[in-house]
Amino acid sequence: MVDDLNTQVNNDKPSPAVDSRDVRMVLVNPSHPGNVGGAARAMKTMAITQLVLVAPKDYPDPRAAWRAAGARDVLEAATVVETLDVAIGDCDLIIGTSARERRIPWPLVDARECADRVYSEPAQSKIAILFGREDSGLNNEELQRCHLHVHVPTSDAYSSLNLAMAVQILSYELRMRSLQSGAATPVSEDPWDEPFASAEDVERFHSHLAQTLADIEFFDPDKPKQLLTRLRRLFARVRLDQMEL
Repeated sequence: MVDDLNTQVNNDKPSPAVDSRDVRMVLVNPSHPGNVGGAARAMKTMAITQLVLVAPKDYPDPRAAWRAAGARDVLEAATVVETLDVAIGDCDLIIGTSARERRIPWPLVDARECADRVYSEPAQSKIAILFGREDSGLNNEELQRCHLHVHVPTSDAYSSLNLAMAVQILSYELRMRSLQSGAATPVSEDPWDEPFASAEDVERFHSHLAQTLADIEFFDPDKPKQLLTRLRRLFARVRLDQMEL
């Protein structure tokens, strides 16, 4: 009855203008199909439809459909890939969820700032938000593929967020930001003469750079220390365009 009432009330309200963005939610190695279904439901309630699953442990599975409830269309349209490279290869901006501090800090935002960053991107940008494994999150290599990290400041007494909850929080902030038509918005970056480089091209650049630095004996590949990580952070901050790359 409550759901029916909410539907009736919502249908009576005028639909606000929505400024959408090309955002995909990427779940990396999710282990429980129920969390996949819960994530799909969280996304649909906030009008986000692109779900990508990277090597899910148990999928497809009826438990995912049960948890998705009215969002089975999002679940059925989900893209399943084997590697993160395939999931984000054509993306211009990659954001990784991170629950802990890193030895080498990365640009870090909260969920609301994350939504602002997404909407300061050119409208044609392809954006991926990465969510890690339920027990360990994203690993260091995956986080180093990101331009920035997003963190939800949870309680110190209990900081564990369910995967679907994390998707819901990010989706909510994106939804709220999309509804701010006519409101004050962050200033977009100045128009640029070239499109940003895709994640696939940037990854090829980093592989070539590492091999070249090893060939000229700039560093020892067996003892790289933090050199390559710091170079990744540098170029992630710069946001190389296609011509620069």
